[in-house]
Amino acid sequence: MSPLALSEYSSWAMPPMHAFTVAFLAAIALSATIRLWLALRHMRHIGAHRDRVPTEFADRISADAHRKAADYSSEKTRLGALEALSGSVLLLALTLGGGLQGLSDIWAGMLAHGSYAHGIALILSLALLTSIVELLFSLYRTFVIETKFGFNRTSLALYLADAAKSVLVGVLLGAPLLFCVLWLMARMGESWWLWVWATWVSFNLLVLAIYPTLIAPLFNRFTPLEDDHLRVRIESLLANCGFRSKGLFVMDSSRRSSHGNAYFTGFGKSRRIVIFDTLLDRLSGAEIVAVLAHELGHFARRHVLKRMAMLFAGSFALLGMLGWLIDKDWFYTALNVQNPSTAMALALFMLVVPVFTFPLQPLASMYSRVHEYQADQYAAEHAAPNDLIQALVKLYKDNSSTLTPDPLHSAWYDSHPPANLRIARLQALKASAAGGAASRASA
Repeated sequence: MSPLALSEYSSWAMPPMHAFTVAFLAAIALSATIRLWLALRHMRHIGAHRDRVPTEFADRISADAHRKAADYSSEKTRLGALEALSGSVLLLALTLGGGLQGLSDIWAGMLAHGSYAHGIALILSLALLTSIVELLFSLYRTFVIETKFGFNRTSLALYLADAAKSVLVGVLLGAPLLFCVLWLMARMGESWWLWVWATWVSFNLLVLAIYPTLIAPLFNRFTPLEDDHLRVRIESLLANCGFRSKGLFVMDSSRRSSHGNAYFTGFGKSRRIVIFDTLLDRLSGAEIVAVLAHELGHFARRHVLKRMAMLFAGSFALLGMLGWLIDKDWFYTALNVQNPSTAMALALFMLVVPVFTFPLQPLASMYSRVHEYQADQYAAEHAAPNDLIQALVKLYKDNSSTLTPDPLHSAWYDSHPPANLRIARLQALKASAAGGAASRASA
C-alpha cells in the first residue's frame, strides 16, 4: 500500500486503535504529571534555600543577588509548567479533538486533498498555529519576567521584527524542504524514509554551514573584535589548541538582553568565534579566554560531531518508525483522523513523538553534562582554572542562575552541571595542577 493510496482509507474499529489511543493518553498524562511535579519540586527547593547563600559562594554572591536568582528561577519555572500544560491541551485538541482533521478539511475546500499544495499548506498552518501559542508565552517571558528582573532590553517593535524574520526564514527554508520530503514520500516506494533521512541530514549540514554568514546577520550585527590585547590572547589560545576560525566577532546582544555568553558556530572554513558584547563588559580578558577555552574543549573533544551523530541516528530511527506506521490504519483512527495522507502522517508523527520520547530527556541531559565536565577539564589544561571559576561565578550572578536547583529537576532538564558541582571539580583540577607543579619544582 503506497502512502498516497491512504486517501482511499475508510474508518473501521480494531483493538490496536483503542490500545494506541490509551497509550497516547497515558503518555500525555504521564509527561504532564512529571513536568508539573518536577516544577513544583524545583520551586519548593529554591524557596527553601532562598534566604541562605551556599557556603562555597558566600564570599562572592550577596544575599540580595541570591534571592533575586531564586525569584527569577521560580517565575521562569512556573511559566514553563503552564506552557507545558497548555501544550498538552493543544496536542489533545489537534489530535483527539479533531483539530488537525479540521485544518485538513479547510484546505481541502481550496486545494486537492493529497496534493503537494494541500500537504504543504496543512503542515505550515500547523506550524503557524503552534508558533502563535509559543509566541504568547515568549512575549510574557520577555516583556514581563525578563523586564521585571532587569534583563530585557528589546523593544516590542524589535521583537516583532525578529519574529517576522524568523517566520520568513522558516518559510523560505522549510517550504522547499517540505515539498522535497513529500515528493520523496510519494515517489520512492517503501524506502522513501531512507531518502528523506538523507535529505534531512544534508539540509541540517547546509543550514549549519550558511548560518554564521547568511542567517545570523539577519538578526544581529557582528563586528570584528577591536580589543587588540584581547585578540592577541585569544589567537594565542587558538594556536595553542590547534584551532582555526574565520575570525573573532562581537555580537550586539545588548540590544535585546543583558545576558552574556560566547559561542562557536559553523564548521569547516565557516567556523567563527562570537562573543556577546555584554560579556566583554563583565569579564576580564583572562576570564574571557578561559570561557573560550571551555568552548574550544567542545570542539577538541568532538562533542559537536558526537551530538550531530546522535541527532542523525535518532532521526534515522524515528523516520524508520514512521515508515512502518504510515500504512497502519489504526495510527490514524486512534488519533481521530478520517482522511489520511502522507502530509497528515508526517504532521501526526511530529505531534506525537515528543510525548513518547519525553522520558528519555534525563539521558540527553546527563550526556550533555558529561560533555560540559570534559570541556571544563580541557579549559583547565589550556587556561587558568581559577579564571574559569571566577568567570562562571560572575555569569551565575549576572544571569541570576539559581545556585540551589532541585537535584531531580536539574538531573532531568539541565544540560549543564549545577554550579556547586561544576566549580568543585574545577577547584579540584586547580589543586591537582598546583600539586603537579610543586612536585616538578621539587624534583
